[in-house]
Amino acid sequence: MTTTATATKQFMSTEQLLEHWQGHRNLTRRVIESFPEKELFEFSVAGMRPFAKLAVELISIAGPALKGIIENNMEAYNEEGFNPKTKEEILKKWDEETEVINHYFNQISAERFQETFNLFGQYEFPVYQNILYFIDNEIHHRGQGYVYLRALGIEPPFFWERF
Repeated sequence: MTTTATATKQFMSTEQLLEHWQGHRNLTRRVIESFPEKELFEFSVAGMRPFAKLAVELISIAGPALKGIIENNMEAYNEEGFNPKTKEEILKKWDEETEVINHYFNQISAERFQETFNLFGQYEFPVYQNILYFIDNEIHHRGQGYVYLRALGIEPPFFWERF
């Protein structure tokens, strides 16, 4: 028997969603750390982009997208502004964007998660779907990183260890 009170309880709080996302980001950061410097920028499989390029994509989406959502700015996606030459630069920017994500994510009201937003002027979905896309995209690219690491003979971090 379901009561109105139990029927309206949330599956997950916004704090839990952010914690889940940041767990994935922690794991992706560890994948970046696992790459030797040269291979991070040069190694690929079957014509896919090197992992440094994938990391730049992830860096260029999440923080700027959340800022766009908060500021109702639909500027086009752009990853041209960040061209790292070292693993250290990528990790530093990754950490900076983690703080940007925390800052803007915490400004999204519960109601706003349900609102449709035209992300980057081309992806018109509810805010929560855009955020789930950010997470899904990161998992997808991290999977590519796992393939690269294994092809290089490097054991990737356990995918369930997201701390």
